[in-house]
Amino acid sequence: MNQPLADRMRPLTLEDYVGQKHLVGEKAVLRQAIEKGVIPSFILWGPPGVGKTTLARIIANTLDRPFYLLSAVHSGVKDVRDTIEKAKKQQFFNNPNPILFIDEIHRFSKSQQDSLLGAVEAGIITLIGATTENPSFEVISPLLSRCQVYILNPLDKNELIALLNKATQNDIILKKFNIDIRENQALLRYSGGDGRKLLNIIELLVSSDTGKKDNKIVITNKMVKEKLQENMALYDKNGEQHYDIISAFIKSVRGSDPNAAVYWLARMVEGGEDPKFIARRLVILAAEDIGLANPNALLLAKSCFEAVNMIGWPESRIILSEATIYLANSPKSNSAYMAINEAQKLVADTGDLPVPLHLRNAPTRLMKDIGYGKDYKYTHDYQDNFIEENYMPESIKGKILYNPQNNNREKELITRLKQMWGKLYKY
Repeated sequence: MNQPLADRMRPLTLEDYVGQKHLVGEKAVLRQAIEKGVIPSFILWGPPGVGKTTLARIIANTLDRPFYLLSAVHSGVKDVRDTIEKAKKQQFFNNPNPILFIDEIHRFSKSQQDSLLGAVEAGIITLIGATTENPSFEVISPLLSRCQVYILNPLDKNELIALLNKATQNDIILKKFNIDIRENQALLRYSGGDGRKLLNIIELLVSSDTGKKDNKIVITNKMVKEKLQENMALYDKNGEQHYDIISAFIKSVRGSDPNAAVYWLARMVEGGEDPKFIARRLVILAAEDIGLANPNALLLAKSCFEAVNMIGWPESRIILSEATIYLANSPKSNSAYMAINEAQKLVADTGDLPVPLHLRNAPTRLMKDIGYGKDYKYTHDYQDNFIEENYMPESIKGKILYNPQNNNREKELITRLKQMWGKLYKY
C-alpha cells in the first residue's frame, strides 16, 4: 500500500478529529456553526500538521457540500476562475454552495486573492483558506474582511499520544506489528505538536525496523534519534533542516558559488519553503555581504522580493534563481555591516554624547541666541560641494567607523574619501 499513514489515518468525522477543542469541541463556535448547517467563509491559521485540511474535508462531508481543493503552490488565477465556473454551474434549485478550500492561501499573490472576492461576496462559494502565516499580513484586506479567522493550536502531549495509540492499534498495516513504545519523549519532541509529522515518524520507524520474525518493534528515545538522523534528507521547513539549509544557501552566495547557491535554493523550493522567506534573506544578504562592492545588488534583491509578492508561486522560483545567481556572482564586501556594528559598539561604550552646537537645529530665536547652528558651514556654498567640518561629538572627533574594502567600487570610494578627508583616511 503506497498511501502514507497520515492519509490512512485521516478522520472523516468530528468525533474522530483530534485537537482544536476550542473550535470543534462541544458547544464550540465552529462546531455550532457546522451543526446549524450555516458556515461563513473563514481562514484557518495554524502551524503545519494540526488538521486544517482535514477539518475542511470533514465540514464538507458533514454538510454534504461539493468540495474543491486548490493548492496555492501549484494553482494560479486560471485555476481559481475555472473552479468558480464549476461552482456556478452547480447553483440550481436549493443546492448549497460548494466549499473551495485553498491550502497555503498566504502564497497567493494579490491578483490571485482578488480573483476570489466576487465569488465569496456573491455566495457562489464558501471559501476555507489554510495558512501557516499571520493572515493580517498575508491575506488582502478586502478578502480578510469577508472571512472569519480561526486559530488552530499545535497538538498537545495528550492529543499526540492519543493519535499515536490510535494509529498503532487501528491502522491496517501498523496493527500487524507488535509495536512496543517504551519511551515516547523523543517521538513527541521531534513531532513538535505536528500530528502529520508524528505519523510520518512512526511510519519511518516501523518501515526501517521490519524483518524480525516476531514482528516486534521496540521504540525508545535512542532508537528514534538514531533512525531520524539516518533519514534527514527530507527538508523540514519548520525544524533543524530549515536552519541548516538556509545557512548553506547564504554561505554559498557569500562564497560566490552560484552552483551551490542554486542547488540549496532548489532544496528549499522542493521542500515547500515560503518564497517570501527566501526573498527576505536575499535582501539582507545583499546589504550584509555584498554591500558597497555592488550597490545594485540591494536594488535587485528588493525588486526580487517585490516581484515574488506580486507573481506568486510557482513562477517565483525563476525570479529567486535569477537573484540568487546574480548575488553569488557579485563582488563581496561587508564594510557597511562592519561600520554599523562599530558605530553601535561606540555608542554603547560612550553613551549619549551631546550633539555639537553647530549641528543642532535652531527653530527658535532663543536657540539661535545660545549658539544652536552657529558657524555651521553649508556644504553647497563651497567648491565641489564639500568643506572639511567636524560632524562627530567632540570627544570622538576623527573616529573612523567605515573602512572601505578591496573591491573596484570601494577603491573608487577610498580615493574620493582621501581627496576630501586626507587627514583621516591615510591608507
